Amino acid sequence: MKKEIRKRKAALHNLGCKVNSYETEAMAQMLAQAGYELVDFTHEADVYIVNTCSVTNIADRKSRQMLHRARSKNPDAVIVATGCYVQTAGEELEKDAGVDIVIGNNKKAGLLPLLERFFSEKRRLSDVIDINDGAQDYEELGLLAGGSHTRAFLKVQDGCNQFCSYCIIPSARGRVRSRDPERVYAEVCTLAENGYREVVLNGIHLSSYGAGTSYTLLDLIRRIHGVPGIARIRLGSLEPRIVTEEFVRQLAALPKVCPHFHLSLQSGCDATLARMNRKYTTAEYERGCALLRAAYAHPAITTDVIVGFPGESEQEFARTREFVERIGFYEMHVFQYSKRRGTRAERMEGQVPEAVKKERSRILLALGERQSRAFRDYYVGREAGVLFEEETRIGEKVYLTGFTPEYVRLATEIAPGDETLQNRICTGVVGEALSGEIYRIAVTIHGPGGRS
Repeated sequence: MKKEIRKRKAALHNLGCKVNSYETEAMAQMLAQAGYELVDFTHEADVYIVNTCSVTNIADRKSRQMLHRARSKNPDAVIVATGCYVQTAGEELEKDAGVDIVIGNNKKAGLLPLLERFFSEKRRLSDVIDINDGAQDYEELGLLAGGSHTRAFLKVQDGCNQFCSYCIIPSARGRVRSRDPERVYAEVCTLAENGYREVVLNGIHLSSYGAGTSYTLLDLIRRIHGVPGIARIRLGSLEPRIVTEEFVRQLAALPKVCPHFHLSLQSGCDATLARMNRKYTTAEYERGCALLRAAYAHPAITTDVIVGFPGESEQEFARTREFVERIGFYEMHVFQYSKRRGTRAERMEGQVPEAVKKERSRILLALGERQSRAFRDYYVGREAGVLFEEETRIGEKVYLTGFTPEYVRLATEIAPGDETLQNRICTGVVGEALSGEIYRIAVTIHGPGGRS
């Protein structure tokens, strides 16, 4: 009787941004297609892959911790480190005996051959290139399925040419590279055929999509807008300077584009923005927000803010707080400035004490919570379209949850055999608990596994 060969088990862990998430899913798909059994990272596996992040010192530390945690799960497993931390801390990883395979950015497509080589040769392997040589092409990684039942994230761009004074990412990701629009279109068609209704376009610097070619981000959006089955196109983080009158006019003419825009601010003070090497002013940023609000009924505008950047005085922080209050965001991610080795900001004078950063962060987070609540309150008693994604059980009750085009999360209670969803009363979801806010659904869009 022929002995059955046990499948090798692989576990993946992702750290960092949506681009990293996409690449992690693509690697998982490669492994599954090659016959690996995918298991949760908390389980014992033969191969552990950590897609690392290096955007902050905390991200570096988490990357190291996850690699060492994988080794503790199974001392005999193959430990693979890939991603941004590999590019920024290559020498440290070369000295780390707990890592068996090191794979740099733009080399993740070679995961399977490297694993096979390791199993054959039983020796440490590394494939890390100089990501900053400017000659790299876009690395093609495709997906047949996304990260949820209805919404799929698509990486369409890599690299950054901005060189903000606090940021290490250009050193980790290299120069701007864009994915071929026909490959993006083909992947969107495949996702639609597999039942996905929403796609989210992401990149390291999405606004620069098509740089150096005759193609633009608007061209790409128009190309995929006509894909049958796709009901929504959501955009990742945008550079404020891309939000011109013409850009907004053309975007607003495409009804599948969600009125949900993440415009990175970083500071509401022009002097701080200049030290950060951000290439816009607060007046330009505010004009972009005004253009979006003139074109859409109630667009969700979200942002990132860094507090405690070198030289940020109490007066400069006050300008940021006042600016944030004036703009009014749906969501705001607040980061305390963290030194990154190799950046200009690391060498700047006027480093802000940690206690001051913490207090400024607290102030902006509280302001952001109030603004987010006000944005969601707008929908009380109004009609909203919802793309349902999953069922959530809280106690004895079961809810169908999903998002509006503006990314407001809603839920409606369902009972066994309940198939009628049109014009149902919805309850807003805040965190993990159901709130008492009431919404009425005007349009219900169903994803795969949903109710029809």
